[in-house]
Amino acid sequence: MALDQPGPRSSDVMARLTLSAMDRASGSPGFWGEPEVHRALLVSGLSVLVCSLARLRADLG
Repeated sequence: MALDQPGPRSSDVMARLTLSAMDRASGSPGFWGEPEVHRALLVSGLSVLVCSLARLRADLG
């Protein structure tokens, strides 16, 4: 993964996709009760965190 890539960062894209999917599905009854939703949010959040930490490390040297 190249850290000096032009365009949106992968963590930005993942965060936007997660929020968009949550927005679309949150109108469904029982949405928050599904274990898959919890897993997907955890994986997405961890992915954004890992990408952000990698960029922070690269910026700080």
